[in-house]
Parts: sequence; structure tokens; C-alpha cells
Amino acid sequence: MSGLPYAVLRDQSNLFYNRQMLRRICIFCGSSSGKRLVYEQAVQHVGRLLALRGIELVYGGGNVGLMGTLANACLESGGRVIGVIPQSLVDKEVAHAGLTELRVVRSMHERKFLMAELSDAFMALPGGFGTWEELFEMLTWSQLRIHRKACAILNVNGYYDELLKMADKAVDEGFLRGANRDLLLADADAERLMDRVSNQFSAIEPGDGTLI
Repeated sequence: MSGLPYAVLRDQSNLFYNRQMLRRICIFCGSSSGKRLVYEQAVQHVGRLLALRGIELVYGGGNVGLMGTLANACLESGGRVIGVIPQSLVDKEVAHAGLTELRVVRSMHERKFLMAELSDAFMALPGGFGTWEELFEMLTWSQLRIHRKACAILNVNGYYDELLKMADKAVDEGFLRGANRDLLLADADAERLMDRVSNQFSAIEPGDGTLI
């Protein structure tokens, strides 16, 4: 059974059931490192945490900024890392050459779709427009029920405080339903957030979290 994605567990009624285990998570983060050391430290912690928990990292394939720091921390801790990067960025020599696997695609659109297809959940760490756009596209797909995979924000040093307030304001102003606002998980603690993401994934029926 150890080679299967589902662990056989016993519930309180002594019946067996299949619990789906989080195998891969897609993480979006900056191609810059930011001005504060706390961002790099947080990303390193996440990379080590993924390796410790045996969760494969799927990310944008870069070797710069927080992206490179995240991949290196996971690899150095014995984890597996899959990078997905368009040829145009490979040509600019920003691709990470030491990953477990590097998939080169033709466009940014193909990149996002493949990252989504490979992953069981999504998480944003500090970053800029690209990070936000990638997270919110996955969140929108969840709202539209294209997938049921968790979408989460690691709110390092309060970086995403204002964004989360904006999401709450959208509910208050009638542009976002409360149930859809709840699709966005957020926490300042990496372990706790990873637990929440894993618990949400394990509650999905097998095969129900895939893209359609």
C-alpha cells in the first residue's frame, strides 16, 4: 500500500476508508528576494518543510529571487522539485539547472495550465504581479468549480494584509460571495497553513480535484 496515493485509515466507527494524501503543491513567489531578510528565511523554511513532509514542489522553474531560494532549500533538504518554465525565460538564462525535473513549455499560458495539472494545491508566498496573477487565476478556477484544489497564502510579515482586507471588502460591497472568499486560505504560520491545505485536499473524493 505504501506506493499508492491513498493511505488506508480507520475512522471512529472502525470502518476503513481511503484518505487522499497531498503529493505535490504548486508555489508561486517572487523572482526578486524583496528588501527584508524575513522573506528569504520564510521561503527557505517552506522548502525544508516540503522536503520533510515528502511533498513535491512544483514551481516556475527559475533560479532567481525567492523562486531560486525556495527550490534550493527543498533540494538541499532532500526534496523533489519540478520546474515549469517557458522557452523565452530559458533563453534569458534564468532557468534552474539543478532541479529534479525541468519542463520547458512554449508559453506562459501553457506553463500555468501544466503547473495546475501537476499539482494538488496552490500556495502564494511574497511576490509581485506574476505571483498574484497566478494565484488568483487558480482561485478563480476554484470559484468556477474547474477544480477543487486548495488555494492558500502564506502571509509572511503581514505582506498580504492589505490584499486580504481587499478580499473582505469585496464581500462587504457585494462583489464576492462569502463562500467564495472562504476558498482563499491564509495564515502566517507555514506548518499550520500546510496542515490546513493538506486537510482540505484529503477531504476531496479521489479524482474530484483534477482539472476538467
